[in-house]
Order: sequence, then structure tokens, then C-alpha cells
Amino acid sequence: MLKHHWFTALGLALMALCTSAFTQADDLASIRSPEWAQPVGNRYNLYQMTPTLYRSALPDSHATTLLENLKIGTVINFLPESDTRWLKTPGIRQVQLVYRTNHVDDSDVLAALRVIKEAEASGPVLMHCKHGSDRTGLMAAMYRVVVQGWSKEEALNEMTLGGFGTSNGFKDGILYMMRADIDKLRTALANGDCSTSAFALCSMKDWMSTAGRLDVKP
Repeated sequence: MLKHHWFTALGLALMALCTSAFTQADDLASIRSPEWAQPVGNRYNLYQMTPTLYRSALPDSHATTLLENLKIGTVINFLPESDTRWLKTPGIRQVQLVYRTNHVDDSDVLAALRVIKEAEASGPVLMHCKHGSDRTGLMAAMYRVVVQGWSKEEALNEMTLGGFGTSNGFKDGILYMMRADIDKLRTALANGDCSTSAFALCSMKDWMSTAGRLDVKP
């Protein structure tokens, strides 16, 4: 049964990659689940996932008033370019977590989910990349699965069929999600670990840092 669900999810996701470029807005509206992220306005590919989490494409200086109206307290940027070019509001915290879907690993996902969860405690959060589809889409899907308890199938369907745009990065996100161990990710997130592997580079750095502090004599 589990294998059947996986084939269904993968089939739907791959079908979306092939057909989404030709899908009309009315068709997307007809298949959208009410549980999926809902559009906010008609600019920046902006959607609301939860009462405290939004996703979008790259905003610009004209988005500042919109973010203030949404009471956004933190903006998470997955791009290598800083948001300081367009975001000048002192009261909005900026976090930059650069990654690419074709090089993503558990440490990238854990870093993003941890920042999102911590920031949500202080107010609404916006996460974005350039187009709001691949990098943002993968982290949105991982939030759905790891934090909210959605199935991989449900999250993949939202990611690829939700109307957030088309992207070659979808296939990389799908492959990552297929092999991701969700239980290990949840445990690592709860324990404050930077990765699900003790041999990951960030884990080794943490271990060396801890060992160094232990070697310091009072």
C-alpha cells in the first residue's frame, strides 16, 4: 500500500512537471485543495500557508507596505543576494539561508525549519526565493511534512500542482523528498541537531567546537 501511494505521488508530481506549463488558471483553481496555501493579492506570487507563514517570489521595495500590513516580523531569503537592497524596514528581521535544490541536504532543511519555527513565535514569517516555486516550494513542502504532519504525497501535490509556477527544480525537490527520513528530521529538529547525521560537516564543526571548550582550563 505504501509503495502504491509513492507511485501515485511521484506520478502526479511528474505529470505536473509535464503539464503545468499548459494548465489554465481555471483548471488550477478547480483542483486546488482548501488546505493548500491560499493566494494573497496578485503580486509577488504571494501565498499564505498558515496564520503565521507566507511564501512568495522575490519582493521589491513596493512590497514593504504589504509586508507591514501582514505584520511580517521575519523575512527568510533562500537566494545568494541579500534582501537589504529592497527591504529597509528596521522592524523586519532578515535571515539569509542560501541553498540550491540540486544540492539540498538535511542540514539545509533543518536550518530553515528551525528559523521558521523560532521566528513564528514572534510573529508572521515570509520565506522567498526568486520565483517562489522551487527553493521556496521545497521548504514549504518540508514544513508541511516535518512540522505539520502532512504525508509526502499531500505535500508533493501542493508543491507541484498548487499554481506556484513551473520550475526545473521541482524534480530535484521531489527526489530529495522521496529519500528524506522524516522521523530522523523531526528528531533532529526537536533535539536542536544541525543534521540527521553525526558525520555531516556541520555536526563535525559542532563537535569540534564543544571539544575545544571542554579543553579550556579555568
